[in-house]
Amino acid sequence: MSIRKNSQNKWILDFYPEGKPKGKPAKRIRKTFSTKGEALAYETHIMENVHIKPWLDGKEDRRKLRDLVSQWFEEHGVTLDDGEKRKGAMEFACESMGDLLAHEFDATMFSLYRKKRLSGEIARTTRVKQVSPRTMNLELAYFRAVFNELKRLGQWKLENPLSNVRAFKSVEAELAFLEDEEIERLLDECSKSRNESTYWVACLCLVTGACWDEAESVTTKKIKNLKVGFFKTKGNRNRTVPISPDFFDALPRPAKPGRYFSSCYSAFRKAVEGVDLDLPDGQLSHVLRHTFASHFMMNGGNILVLKNILGYTDIKMTMRYAHFSPGYLEDAIRLNPLSKTKVGK
Repeated sequence: MSIRKNSQNKWILDFYPEGKPKGKPAKRIRKTFSTKGEALAYETHIMENVHIKPWLDGKEDRRKLRDLVSQWFEEHGVTLDDGEKRKGAMEFACESMGDLLAHEFDATMFSLYRKKRLSGEIARTTRVKQVSPRTMNLELAYFRAVFNELKRLGQWKLENPLSNVRAFKSVEAELAFLEDEEIERLLDECSKSRNESTYWVACLCLVTGACWDEAESVTTKKIKNLKVGFFKTKGNRNRTVPISPDFFDALPRPAKPGRYFSSCYSAFRKAVEGVDLDLPDGQLSHVLRHTFASHFMMNGGNILVLKNILGYTDIKMTMRYAHFSPGYLEDAIRLNPLSKTKVGK
């Protein structure tokens, strides 16, 4: 076993886990680490598991982790809306971890990779931006799903190597919404756009709670009987939302059956920049959906009705807007233990 420092101040681990018999080929491991401690930890992990020989169909399983990701995608991931996104994220992780064999992958390896991503160490060497704990929680879920699914399909014989890895506790993202005056300014700016669709897509988001791409892709077949249908959505939940006769009559009709609107996201971005709205990262167009939900609750809407309008499958997602209700937690005044007692005697 050899651990040495190279000219770039990196530590190189170079050894034969099962020894190197004379005149015979043997498995050799050569990897580079940022610290000597990481190199020693990896060497210890390999030596502790050197006796484990995973077998598949009578042969030693020499598949790489990347191979499992590809197999998962072909047999299951291809059916998911975000399957390509998951596959790309995991392939990047495989490359970052040294394109290791699947049976070498464990909690220690993922934890080390996760630490480097969060610190920005991998970002500096790969030009990929530093990530948040939420992103790493997603990658953890992706890899867990790969092993769970392949195990169900009989393609993985060992336990899920990440079954005991805990996700990071992440802070709930701020949900910004627009006040009446901000809505007016934004729509006025959208109406000045060369692309007429910009104004109407923004309006449709505000009256239905739709996501931008849902509203932008609405066709003549989806608006009928004063209702807008949203199908094949991100959450795979078909839903219809009613609109007022006045709004329906005001909508510009396309010259022929098909899409109501042209692509106008870039024009909307310019409109937002034009009115200088202070929005959290990642909520450029989504602020319209949050604005609908927030005003719906402030105006006395029902939280369960809101859940169906937004197309959520889990009430927890909708509960983020519950505190906007005028009577939210008002029972705290009436039902607290001092409600019938005069205080300050």
